[in-house]
Amino acid sequence: MGLWQRLAGRKAENPAAALYQAIVARGREAHWYEAGGVPDTVNGRFDAIASVLAIVLLRLEAEPTAAEATARLIECFVDDMDGQLRQIGIGDVVVGKRMGKMMGLLGGRLGAYREALIEGKGSFEDALLRNLYRAEHPGEAALAHGAGELRRLHAALAGVEFDALMAGRLPA
Repeated sequence: MGLWQRLAGRKAENPAAALYQAIVARGREAHWYEAGGVPDTVNGRFDAIASVLAIVLLRLEAEPTAAEATARLIECFVDDMDGQLRQIGIGDVVVGKRMGKMMGLLGGRLGAYREALIEGKGSFEDALLRNLYRAEHPGEAALAHGAGELRRLHAALAGVEFDALMAGRLPA
């Protein structure tokens, strides 16, 4: 950030902003809540977005030079969640605790999805039941839908060039 931007109070555009916006748009698609059985609640929307974000973070882990991009993407997530919490009326005193919990939830998803999808340890559906559905079984068809969508995204992301990904071009 340049001196003038610091003095004027303007932040430079986060290079991961386009990717984060695409992740949020993907996590808000109606199919998650209709066919996928994710509750259409504040927690459910967080769970869908965080699950898509975790899948994208797995893709970035495979990119040798993506450490800064990963950090900037997580920065977008933190800024967005902080703003969302404040918008629904969570006060300054509690925001930090809630953000810590949200980061823990994201980290838990990332670890569980990595184990199931990359390391082959455990069932991806079990990981989704714990993380996307918060241990509330949505029914077999809904679980299959959620698992299928995230598996397809994970597989398709492998073929997306890093620059295209950072530009927010997620595969359909």
